[in-house]
Amino acid sequence: MDAVLYETQENIAYLTLNQPERRNALSRQVREGLRAGFLRFEQDSAARVLVITGSGGAFCAGADLKEMAEEQIGIPGRDFMPILNRNLWVTKPVIAAVNGAALGGGFLLAMMCDLAVASKDAVFGMPEAKWSRGAPWSVPLNWMIPQRVWMEMALTGEPITAERAYAIGLVNHVVLPEQLMEATNALARKIRDNAPLTVAATRRMIYLASEMGRTAAWDVADALFEPVYASEDALEGPRAFKERRPPEWKGR
Repeated sequence: MDAVLYETQENIAYLTLNQPERRNALSRQVREGLRAGFLRFEQDSAARVLVITGSGGAFCAGADLKEMAEEQIGIPGRDFMPILNRNLWVTKPVIAAVNGAALGGGFLLAMMCDLAVASKDAVFGMPEAKWSRGAPWSVPLNWMIPQRVWMEMALTGEPITAERAYAIGLVNHVVLPEQLMEATNALARKIRDNAPLTVAATRRMIYLASEMGRTAAWDVADALFEPVYASEDALEGPRAFKERRPPEWKGR
């Protein structure tokens, strides 16, 4: 069986970690499958949104510690696993559907997605301090949650519940386990149906704005949206509104 599954339905791509017997831990096979899946999504012109989830009862339990012990992995290296916006870039939205434990590298996987929907029984944590490992990948949390929450999670290694993650803004929605994919698909469809050039420019703007001051971010945002305003889609949107019909996006 493939360690990671890739499929598309109605212009939405799905990447599913598929080693439930190992709680979808980040084995070499899973890491390679994720990288291949991200690249396939980026190159798939028909796929406008990607949903990541895990099979079985866990989203991703983090590093495969047995494999790390067997291979005597010390410093994992910058390219040990694909990290969106650091060593691998996609230009389209990615949503995490967190169906259970998201720990260590699994927390990273959920954190690096643009949006997250969590099952009520999901938990998020970085237990690295318990095993003398590290979470340098958690730096983006500085822009996502309060510093003291990040500090407690990192120093204690204790996980937080889905409800707590929602309260601090780490996830967008918390739903019952049986409603997870339905809720995630509804969110993905809303994004899929919007103008693709605007979606891409908006996503890029939000990430860049977190790295610069307000005035500089305004200038960058203006530059990002110039080609959007000059596109055929920019005329199609108002025309469709006037004609009371769904717009037909061309992405140009």
